[in-house]
Amino acid sequence: MWKQDDSAVFRITGARTGLSEDISRRQRRYIISMAIRTLSVILTVVLWNVERPLAWGTLVVGALLPYVAVVIANAGRENAPTAPKATYVPPPVRPMLEATTVETAAERTPEPSDERHDAG
Repeated sequence: MWKQDDSAVFRITGARTGLSEDISRRQRRYIISMAIRTLSVILTVVLWNVERPLAWGTLVVGALLPYVAVVIANAGRENAPTAPKATYVPPPVRPMLEATTVETAAERTPEPSDERHDAG
């Protein structure tokens, strides 16, 4: 049999991710953006004498991406996901029988008889 107590039940779906997990996620984003920057700088050097307008575009990306990457990496921890409106779950309500009064023999009233008299 299960022991039933009336203790409160709370949901933890609104909890934040761990700090180490958050830091590793931010580091991963920064490394990916720096890899893209490195590729754009290499493409600038390769394309400079071949396709000058495209080389300018990769140069701009390579120049602006470090700023964007640092802003994204230092943006801080993500907000906790919104928890459901009711974070408190009340215990289930058990159905109960309604209370009734108990009659004693003295309190009972005799029921009228329902006999039909046959006319004979």
